[in-house]
Order: sequence, then C-alpha cells, then structure tokens
Amino acid sequence: MTTVKNVIHSIANPLTYICNLSFTTGAFPQKMKMAKVIPLYRSGDSKLYSNYRPVSLLCQFSKVLEKLFEKRLKVFLEKFNILSDSQYGFREQRPTALALLDLTEEISSYIDKSNHVIGVFVDLKKAFDTINHDILFMKMERYGIRGIFLEWLKSYMGNRKPYVQIRDYRSSSLDITVGVPQGSALGPTLFTLFINDLCMTSKKLKFILFADDTNILCSGKKLRNLMHDVMTELTYLNHWFRLNKLSINMEKPKYILFGNKKTKTEERMIIDNNEIERLTETKFLGVILDEQLNWKPQIKNIKIKLAKSVGLLNKTKLFLNYKARYILYSSLVMPHLSYCVEIWGNTYPSNLQS
Repeated sequence: MTTVKNVIHSIANPLTYICNLSFTTGAFPQKMKMAKVIPLYRSGDSKLYSNYRPVSLLCQFSKVLEKLFEKRLKVFLEKFNILSDSQYGFREQRPTALALLDLTEEISSYIDKSNHVIGVFVDLKKAFDTINHDILFMKMERYGIRGIFLEWLKSYMGNRKPYVQIRDYRSSSLDITVGVPQGSALGPTLFTLFINDLCMTSKKLKFILFADDTNILCSGKKLRNLMHDVMTELTYLNHWFRLNKLSINMEKPKYILFGNKKTKTEERMIIDNNEIERLTETKFLGVILDEQLNWKPQIKNIKIKLAKSVGLLNKTKLFLNYKARYILYSSLVMPHLSYCVEIWGNTYPSNLQS
C-alpha cells in the first residue's frame, strides 16, 4: 500500500531536481510558461471586452519555482537596502496602514508649520501589463542582480505563450513581449523594482507608493508658488513615465489641498495639457481622505456599510445560534471597524460617537 509519505517523496524528488537544474543552468522550463487566460465579467455591457477581467491560470510547479526565486530576491533587496522607503506595496511588514500613517503624519507636520499642502493621487494605466522587459533587466543589472540570476529571469520572462479559453473554445498562443506574467508570485516584486527609481525624479516631492497607486505630497508657504512647483515637478514625473514606457491614467489624477480651513484658489493644475481636478475628498488604499483630515467622510462611509450588516445580523438572531452569528459579525462588521482604525480612529470623540 502506498503511504502519504511515499507520495510526497515521489513528488518532491522530481520537483527538487527541476528547481536545482533551473537555478543552476539559469533556464526556466518552457512547459511551465504556458498560461490559460479566462475572461471574467465585471459589470456594464457584456458585449464590450473592456468589461471583462482576464484571469491567468499558471502551472502550480512554476509558482513553486517563482516563490523560491522571490524569496532569494527579497533577501538580497533587504540586505542591501535597495528598495526606497517610499515603497509599501508587496513588502513584508509594510501594510496599507503604515503607508497611510506615513501620509497623514507628513500632512499634519506640514499643516502644523502653517504650510499649504497639496496631495496628488495618480493611477497608472495597465501598469503591470506594459512593463518593458529590456528596461527592467537594465535596472536589475544596475541594482546588482546579474549572472545566472539575471539569465534565469530573462528565461522566465521571455518566450511566454498564453492562450484564451472561453468554455470549449481556445485561441491560438501568442508571444508576450511586455508586462509581468499575470497571476505569478514573482510579478508584484518585479513591478516594485521597476518603479523603484521613480522616487529619485524629484527632491521637492514626498512619494507614497503602493503598487500602481501613487500619492505625491508637496508643501509651501505661498499657494501660488506651491501650485507652480507641483506642476513643474509633475512635468518631470511625466517625463520619467514616458522614458519608462508607462502612462498615467488621465481620467483618474486628482489633487486635494489639505489644511485646517477651506482654501479657495483660481489657480488651475495642468499636466500634459490635461487639467487635474481638485477634490475635497478621495479614497486612497481603501480609506477616504478629506481635505481637513477630520475623517467624517470615512466614518460616514463605514456607518452606511455597518447599517446593512447590522440589519442582516438582527434578522438572523431568531434562527442562528451565538457562534454562527459571531462568525457573521467577524466577516461582515469587524473588518470595516478594524481596517486602518489606527489612522481614522484618531479623531474627535464627537465624530466617533455615532
């Protein structure tokens, strides 16, 4: 009779051999590069392809190889302190709460000095899908990732042939020449490395980067001069995006003028002949930031979500026991109350009372 131990041993031995061979030769197995892409409907007109999200299914063995490479890569990046302190996405012990804390403390310190503070919120257009491989390899070599490691990465990224499958219909395979493999374990880390030098484009701006969400802060005593400085720095920033063959989603860039009082200005902020809209509040990393940082919009949003959940819990008390209702509470109520509460919970008691 075959035991579980023997089965695991029979699987682990070939896998260990493949891993050792791959890292020794610097070659990623070609059969592991195949990806089946399934489009999932999101919302809107079902006849428009833009309303579908492509989900990539990869070989499980390839994910094991990626995880091993990623682990070694992260050790190298942390050991030599390569990643910028402004990078929070896909890094251990750097959750969204820490990024928001850094952002709010920076804004508060500027306001305490009686400075005007402008926060610009930028979203990149299909950032993961448009990364140029040659630029990525050049940057990694500059960071000290060379030799077999770099050759393995080139083999991993190159000659990928995904196909699309809808029900029983399958497309032909096509070569992918840009972007990181979707659904891969290694893709987010490679993207983080690619945009790492974005923070070096300006000494006047404070960056908060979380994946493809970019927040930029700038402060100054005089509002007119501050607006001019921000537009100038954004021009340099846009030049960096063009050199790296990335593009800003011009439908999404917004800015907020932070301060204890509402400030009126007739100045317009323009980047690449597109005017950036001024907002009084916006959602960043799942939390609603308002121009006075009093967190009223965030608390109002949580109240609306909780009202629905509490109503549902109230209806279930007649036929569910305490344990079952507690599970519902933990999934429907608690996440809204606990997510980044260390940020928005630090407000006036009158705001929290409701």
